[in-house]
Amino acid sequence: MAYKLNGKTLRVDRAFTHNEVQYPSNWLRLSSQADKDALGIVWEDDPVRADDRFYWNGDVNNPKALNDVNEVDEDGNPIYVQVLDNSDPENPVMVDTEEQVVTRGLKYNHTQQVKHTANTLLNPTDWYYIRNAEAGTEVPANVVSYRAAVRTECDRLEAAIAGAADVEALIAVLNAQNWPEL
Repeated sequence: MAYKLNGKTLRVDRAFTHNEVQYPSNWLRLSSQADKDALGIVWEDDPVRADDRFYWNGDVNNPKALNDVNEVDEDGNPIYVQVLDNSDPENPVMVDTEEQVVTRGLKYNHTQQVKHTANTLLNPTDWYYIRNAEAGTEVPANVVSYRAAVRTECDRLEAAIAGAADVEALIAVLNAQNWPEL
């Protein structure tokens, strides 16, 4: 955020020159909006940075890949996972495996995150089912309902993530998460 005059940034508490007139360092701080308007000084907010979780370098025109990407070199040849071959201890070398390098896309990563969230929410109630299996103690109805609701929300989110056509749709899905509470 800064004051601008003819595309040039003006710093508060710094002198500046315009049309051969020298303005003192306190001019921006002490001047009225009408004084600034008369010179053509405008306030410009910093550009909004896109969410780095979904866009490269905060650039809304550079979204990350939705789907997994099989990596290839500049000639279009597959890049394979490499492992260390120590068969000759004097000359260990890296060798290709048959597994192609895959960069995971947003859909995969967020599906994994949703599954992790569901597991984290279910984990504290697992003991009810262990107690039921070991001692036959009934699982409270609210716990049964809660666990079903967690699984339902997880399934809904997984399907919505899979169906997201673009990054904006994926963001909308993730912003509409509705995990139940116990």
